[in-house]
Amino acid sequence: MDSVINVLSLLGSLGLFLYGMKIMSEGLEKFAGDRLRSILAAMTKNRVMGVFTGILITALIQSSSATTVMVVSFVNAGLMTLKQAIGVIMGANVGTTVTAWIISAVGFKVNISAFAVPLLAFGLPLIFNHKSSRKSLGEFIFGFSFLFMGLSFLQTAATNLNIGELVASMLAHIPYDNIFTIIIFIIVGAIVTMVVQASAATMAITLMLFDMHIDGFGFEQAAALAMGQNIGTTITAFMASLTANTQARRAALAHMFFNVFGVLLVLIMFYPACNAVSWFVTDVMGVHGNDLYKLSAFHTAFNIFNTLVLIGFVNQIEKFVCKVLPMKEQEGVHRLKYISGGILSTAELSIIQAQKEINSFAARCHRMLGIVNLLLHTEDEKEFNKQFARIEKYESITDNMEMEIARYLNKVSEGRLSDESKAWIAKMLRQISELESIGDSCYNLGRTLNRKRQYNKENFTEQQMDRMETMLDLVDKALAEMEKKVALTELRPNINQCYNIENEINNYRTQLKNQNLSDVNSGVYSYQLGVFYIDFICECEKCGDYVMNVVQAGKGLNNDYDLSA
Repeated sequence: MDSVINVLSLLGSLGLFLYGMKIMSEGLEKFAGDRLRSILAAMTKNRVMGVFTGILITALIQSSSATTVMVVSFVNAGLMTLKQAIGVIMGANVGTTVTAWIISAVGFKVNISAFAVPLLAFGLPLIFNHKSSRKSLGEFIFGFSFLFMGLSFLQTAATNLNIGELVASMLAHIPYDNIFTIIIFIIVGAIVTMVVQASAATMAITLMLFDMHIDGFGFEQAAALAMGQNIGTTITAFMASLTANTQARRAALAHMFFNVFGVLLVLIMFYPACNAVSWFVTDVMGVHGNDLYKLSAFHTAFNIFNTLVLIGFVNQIEKFVCKVLPMKEQEGVHRLKYISGGILSTAELSIIQAQKEINSFAARCHRMLGIVNLLLHTEDEKEFNKQFARIEKYESITDNMEMEIARYLNKVSEGRLSDESKAWIAKMLRQISELESIGDSCYNLGRTLNRKRQYNKENFTEQQMDRMETMLDLVDKALAEMEKKVALTELRPNINQCYNIENEINNYRTQLKNQNLSDVNSGVYSYQLGVFYIDFICECEKCGDYVMNVVQAGKGLNNDYDLSA
């Protein structure tokens, strides 16, 4: 019975460690919010800055997997190029070594939970604070405490289970100093990390086992496990990229290539590398009696060495992954460009992906109006049918886009969100609903022209054509202004121009309706032609209303719109 309890305690301690890391990472990402996105955007201009960015972000959130998945998400969203992503991924591998140094410095001899529990007292009032930034900081403190409490409980549970004796008996029949044994440990490290999906957790376990001074499990074996973790950690980004676009899959492949190549490179000179690290820690750093520093130093040196070797070959790595994963023709035409069902970096950072997709949605609606203009001026029957089929296809795409973006936003809203992000999602949901209405309206314009072509062979008069073109121009201007506002490119967008265009459309519609009655009564054109003509004009006005709804729905997404003259 005691053995069962000890096993469950071991698993529970590991769960507490992983949960603490997750809460700490999410809390910091929510607290950083837009600043984290700004750092990534500003500091990845060249490969060196990209590496330092990866180190910084990963050192802060204590998870290379989270950083890498975030990078893959940004590549998928078109916010980061593949070349920038490769640099950040290299830096993430270096940043993740911070965890090992913290554990080595604190050690397993100290009762970590003794200061981790009192730390919760500082986080408790923050957790219940109504301000989202303070609440996020409280979550970070709780996560930090849980992480080290889990680490402390993990060490206690492992001691109670006599893990040291169990591992020693397993290693008794394996050659101690053999390169094939080292390869086996690398494979084991990769498999365990793939299962746990957290290299920091696997590294903590490795440090714990190494600290037990188990026979047959020395510095070289522990270093091999650490190398294997670099391979295992690539599975998280790989899984995240499965439903993403080709560029995102390339970023995940670059991550896998970089880590696997690095392991193979160091494996060639494994024993000299271990000896060099031991000498550096003992003779240069002057550390004696704490072998954990040796393992942490190896882990760091291994990742820094790989980064220094491969940073000069970023272009070649990019060409390699592009050759392995060629871009599919017409990719993105019939699917979402920036988001997909299976990829979510974190709840907070996923919102910007959805916003990018909404920008694309707005641009697609604008293109639909361009097709309407082509239909209006097309006389050839075959060409007209071709363009009408295009607008029907676009209308179906806009319907699907609304559903897919809404589904994505609902999935994002299930995560841990700040109050600002919850409000942002609500407004984005309204935007996509109105954008879908614009798509329907453009399709109705095309259908009106198609019905007129089928049931009335009479051509629009020159005056009617001029007025329809003027109305389309006004709606086109409204859509162009809407695109700017949806993209949130201005700090305090001024929407007076949008209101002015909307008023102009409404007034022009009223003027044309009155003029139409006069022209029909005067016999300028038939009543039936007037019906098709005025249906077109009124549908344009409806489209203008939907455009204004999109702009108004976005009010406050960035800052409140400037309504001054």
